[in-house]
Amino acid sequence: MPMGPSSPANPSPISNVFVYGSLLADDHIAGNQRLRIKRRVYPAIIPAEDKKVTGKVLLGITPRELEILDAFEDAEYERRTVDVFLKDSSEKVEADTYVWVNKTDPDLHGEWDFEEWKMLHMKDFLKMTAGFMDQIKIPDLKTRVAMYESFYKGTDNNNLPNP
Repeated sequence: MPMGPSSPANPSPISNVFVYGSLLADDHIAGNQRLRIKRRVYPAIIPAEDKKVTGKVLLGITPRELEILDAFEDAEYERRTVDVFLKDSSEKVEADTYVWVNKTDPDLHGEWDFEEWKMLHMKDFLKMTAGFMDQIKIPDLKTRVAMYESFYKGTDNNNLPNP
């Protein structure tokens, strides 16, 4: 029988997390829009009426995993609880997601495309993420933004979204 988030056999709270970028799938949240960010290869979401964002729900995220996600998403994003509508069952589940802090950021523009990202940026982004995971063990952790900027300085910026 599944244990709840606060059962004696499972004392740490467990979370669900909605992801909408590099782990894209078929569930969605309503009332938000996914956008490109100038000079970045990853997307942002912001609240937007009559819009929805397709993504995936990761179930059973532990508190330590949530800390790592918080560190990875950095200060550009804030974690919020949203209702996610599952494609396979139309069931609504609650999950955390990361919303872009600056809702009026002039660098947000146009729809972000997962298939384009897979072709152009996934390989380098995964290398950058591996570097972040190596850094997470170091007490003086470099932020994800700093990792991103240092990693992509050495690559051909012609494939990055136009400023």
